[in-house]
Amino acid sequence: MKFLLITLITHTGGSPTERFREVVGTAVLAEELGFDGFGVGERHERPFISSSPPVVLSHIAARTSRIRLFTSVTTLSLLDPVRAYEDYATLDHLSGGRLELIIGKGNGAAQARLFHVTAEDQWERNRESYELFRRLWREDRVTWEGRFRPSLTDAETWPRPLQRPIRVWHGSATSKESADLAARHGDPLFSANVTNPIDPYAELIEHYRERWAHYGHDPAGALVGAGTAGYYAARTSQEAVAAYRPVYDARVALQRRLGLPVVFPTLEDAIERSSILVGSPQQIIDKVLRYHKRFGHEVMHLHADADGLTPERHRATLELFQAEIAPALRAEIPSRPLAADTVAGGVS
Repeated sequence: MKFLLITLITHTGGSPTERFREVVGTAVLAEELGFDGFGVGERHERPFISSSPPVVLSHIAARTSRIRLFTSVTTLSLLDPVRAYEDYATLDHLSGGRLELIIGKGNGAAQARLFHVTAEDQWERNRESYELFRRLWREDRVTWEGRFRPSLTDAETWPRPLQRPIRVWHGSATSKESADLAARHGDPLFSANVTNPIDPYAELIEHYRERWAHYGHDPAGALVGAGTAGYYAARTSQEAVAAYRPVYDARVALQRRLGLPVVFPTLEDAIERSSILVGSPQQIIDKVLRYHKRFGHEVMHLHADADGLTPERHRATLELFQAEIAPALRAEIPSRPLAADTVAGGVS
């Protein structure tokens, strides 16, 4: 199994400058501890300051040398695919070919208004943008016509990318549209798996595998990643729950202030029914293995942010994950490389 740390760069107080420095520092720590990837999300509304993942990931690329760099997700329903291609092809070179994209339509009414995207056209925008983006990455000259941006005639885009092609994951919560688009193109699926109990996510992954076979792909080639709703490990479950309870209660309070639904009102409920990983190392290993029976996933993400933990506790729990949890899961769950070919050496 492969392990990522992912952040949406939630910002609820203090200096944005310090928050960005914290994110970059966590990415450096992730590489130091042996995580396989680090992801930066894209949101265009409060309480997030993750509106420009290529810029943040470029800075992380300059501070690291090995770790894979993920977008989580690139909201192609909002973006001009030509401009998105230019940003990410450039980042691909700067990182030495360490980029992996997770794309999706994004969510949130504020960002939809900002980019004039509607509920009626968001999925079609996502599909059209991805199909053009995919061609731009693969073809030196593109002639194309669609609904949502000006047509292209024998168009060249520069720079040409380092990875040809790049792996593109399709991020999805409970929508079949992303799963179907991933299956159609033979791309991997990344299930958000953070808001609800396990069943809707398992059903979506099953749908993805069915559509994968429908489109004529070898069933063995389907690749799935899955998220988690939070993480904290300690030597005993009692210690873990006591340390993480203030973090979880603060999260629930923030959800209520923002008017978001609270699916798991208590930490105990979340541990029982959600994908949150809080407990002893063995409890966490057992829970991931239970989820793997439903998902068949080879890649898993943890939240990158300290979320109110002290820096010392945050580092200690990530160290414990890599020392005891990750080795056991890697031994139990085989996984393919994050990239088909590793391209060494970035721009220094």
